[in-house]
Amino acid sequence: MIHEEILAPYRALLARHGVEQHRVPTSAGETFVISAGPADAPPVVLLHGSGGNSTAWLREVGAWSRGLRVHSVDIPGEPGLSADNRLAMPDHAPWLAEVLTGLGVERVALVGVSMGGWIALDFARRHPDRVRRLVVLNPAGLGTGRTGLLLKAALWSLLGERGRRRAVRSAVGELTADQEEFLLRVVRRFRMRTDPMPGFPPLRLPMPVLALLGARDAMIDQRATAARLRAEVPHADVRLLPGDGHLLADQGETIPRFLEEP
Repeated sequence: MIHEEILAPYRALLARHGVEQHRVPTSAGETFVISAGPADAPPVVLLHGSGGNSTAWLREVGAWSRGLRVHSVDIPGEPGLSADNRLAMPDHAPWLAEVLTGLGVERVALVGVSMGGWIALDFARRHPDRVRRLVVLNPAGLGTGRTGLLLKAALWSLLGERGRRRAVRSAVGELTADQEEFLLRVVRRFRMRTDPMPGFPPLRLPMPVLALLGARDAMIDQRATAARLRAEVPHADVRLLPGDGHLLADQGETIPRFLEEP
């Protein structure tokens, strides 16, 4: 079970925001989704990274829902309100297909970060007919993972709270106080994924693609990600951001403008 120390601030955040809350039945268990925006607007599904939940996107849900129907999904087995069972990575595509069907969405724009970027890429290559547009932010699975950070994080964690704070900051960069506190709760109470993400065969993605990549990502070699996307998906808009790490700075209207295009 996900520890109450993680769930309590999550529920408090949801209570402070005027978002719809849904529970979608799937063969992988119940999936929790928050939604906002006009029912007839173009649908978008947001996929968080490992150790996160739908509140990672609360700012985007509020800002983007003026012109889009935005759904932020709790991935099963992560510290949210979906089923507690952790899926093998290839099993996320059939799970996501069921979630979309449960939401009444046939074609969707997908936005995924880190592990969520892996899930979005995998779904898009398997079901290109269901993906209208694709945005990936520092996705896993294309560039080599940097395992040295995991070793350093494990050593820092031996130093207690001070070490855990240093590990979190090294992994994702600068955070707000609320973000750092939530991630520290996750590090203390949640078993993070440490297994390598499976790689992909050559990508064939016919839909418009936007990739925003932090050149200073300490977890994944995003320069290699950029090179591969440019080679295999030549129509993709690939942006390697020199000053950004695993947690990207606010990109303003870049993503919603891309998502709102026909």
